[in-house]
Amino acid sequence: MVQTNVSQLATVGLVLFVTGYYLHQYLSKPQPRRTKARSSSTASGASSDITTDASSESEESEDEGIDVDSRPLNEVPGEVRMTLIVRQDLKMGKGKAAAQCLHATLALYKKITNPESEAYNPEMVQRWEYGNGQAKITLQVPNQEEMDTLFAQAISLGINSYIVHDAGRTQIAAGSATVLGLGPAPKAVIDEITSNLKLY
Repeated sequence: MVQTNVSQLATVGLVLFVTGYYLHQYLSKPQPRRTKARSSSTASGASSDITTDASSESEESEDEGIDVDSRPLNEVPGEVRMTLIVRQDLKMGKGKAAAQCLHATLALYKKITNPESEAYNPEMVQRWEYGNGQAKITLQVPNQEEMDTLFAQAISLGINSYIVHDAGRTQIAAGSATVLGLGPAPKAVIDEITSNLKLY
């Protein structure tokens, strides 16, 4: 009798495990994109796609980015860092700003480590990860106009860049550009466009 109960419990446990695994796989698939708008950066003439995913409740932010080939920057010596530039006019709380910086960090890392992306640069990633401990710095910018200018300058210098757009579920309006992420790239190159910005 006890043997039968243990056998039945093991069978039920196995069925629940397998069901949970496949349910997780199904729910983890990317949700379909609903709208797509074309945006252009006036400072550089470069254009990018901004995609809004209204169906994904787990996603806090949307993004804007152009994949650039940063391999020529591998020749620039020195420290490699990632720079996160936070808009001040939105008056985000510290937690909100931190979350937006994390979105930018992850997006930049995914771009530069994706072999199918034009941004793929494993040498730069290795310098950033092992050369100086994945250095990151947060700076501030007063408004979106200046953020767009920095974005255009970064693209022109071959620095991978990423603008996070908020989904609008908490503190600020949907679609607001919150954080500009730059890099990983040599500090000397990033400093060409960010040296006059204050720390966040």
